Amino acid sequence: MIDHLSSQEMRLLKSLSSPWKIQDFLNSIPYNTEPHGDTCRSPRRVMRDRTAHCFEAALFAAAALRANGWPPLIVDLEAVRDTDHVIAVFRMDGCWGAIAQSNYSGLRFREPIYRNLRELAVSFFEDYYNPKGEKTLRRYSRPVNLSRFDSANWMTAEEDVWMIPEYLVEIPHHNILAKERRMFVDKRLYDAGMVGHREKP
Repeated sequence: MIDHLSSQEMRLLKSLSSPWKIQDFLNSIPYNTEPHGDTCRSPRRVMRDRTAHCFEAALFAAAALRANGWPPLIVDLEAVRDTDHVIAVFRMDGCWGAIAQSNYSGLRFREPIYRNLRELAVSFFEDYYNPKGEKTLRRYSRPVNLSRFDSANWMTAEEDVWMIPEYLVEIPHHNILAKERRMFVDKRLYDAGMVGHREKP
């Protein structure tokens, strides 16, 4: 799969030799504000177009991790009355961390300090809210190794790679809450999360 990348693409991915460098690259490109669900770019297209929403960024981060010796893993964070959030995950010294792009400032990078995936997923809970201020994160998936999609050329496809989000919808997710209830953020946290928010056209 890596062999399908051009030498220029491979140089860029190899230059992002740590999770922090990958996150810095994602921070340097604008959040994709095209109507949600209209694009599902491969890492090749993210490199070319220099924009990504959370799912596209997770695929790009997984590709960069793979180019530098990590497995290309993503996790789906599932919400109610809100959109899902997809993150690329990695392990370092036995602990989990995450790389992510989001239109909300609190839903991005996580240092590799979490002992298991539940701890990592729960770390997103307080900052995961919808425009009404409701905390919406409810479930998380197991890690998905994107090598299972190599036959679909997920790293280099020119067409949208919809087969991956369709797969994420179908796999089991683990509950975060023991009992469903509605919770809301206060105004200060809401405002902090909206720093740098890009409005859709």
